[in-house]
Amino acid sequence: MKQFKALEKALNYQFKRDDLITEALTHKSYKKPYNNERLEFLGDAVLDLIVGEYLFSRFPKEDEGILSKIRASLVNEKGFTKLALDINLGEALLLSSAEENNDGRTKPSLLSNAFEAVIGAIYLESGLEVSAKVAIKLIESSYETIDLNSLSKDFKTTLQELTQADFGETPNYKLVRSFGPDHKKEFEIAVELQNRIIASALGKSKKEAQQKAAQIALKTLKGEL
Repeated sequence: MKQFKALEKALNYQFKRDDLITEALTHKSYKKPYNNERLEFLGDAVLDLIVGEYLFSRFPKEDEGILSKIRASLVNEKGFTKLALDINLGEALLLSSAEENNDGRTKPSLLSNAFEAVIGAIYLESGLEVSAKVAIKLIESSYETIDLNSLSKDFKTTLQELTQADFGETPNYKLVRSFGPDHKKEFEIAVELQNRIIASALGKSKKEAQQKAAQIALKTLKGEL
């Protein structure tokens, strides 16, 4: 459908069935005969399997305990909200006016549930292999590194949750400058909140710089700096 083109581009996937994607993005507040709760239920199980198989293959030497902890760090509301934000899923949600006025498009529970529903819809019309391809590509592009240590320190998500709760808005990340030769480039990223810069940091990639800047911003807002 035309209204979901931006989402399809972000997913790198084109839906075959308009009814499925519409259902996946319909919140119960929208007052239709259907909503995304059933697809959310399915997507949750599909993502659990996809991520489990991915980690099993990626970390052949890790034991069950470590694999379970890494999966738990990815397969949860916080993890799915992060992926949903990265593809701007909130803009595609079908919500009631009341829910929209209540910041429904940025609410973690709604975003996480809708992301699960979208994956559930892809699974129904294209199967597990295609669903896995879409989900894993999003995960790998959203996380600079995937291991237990780094996943327990997702400063961007933590900062976003804090600013959403305390200020009713999410921070913006702006590229200040990049320098150095192509093979050894560095980036400086600034975190902006309420139209002012609250932190900045350097990194060997934009994602690394964003994480470092978010970590500094968290300490600043908590009065630790």
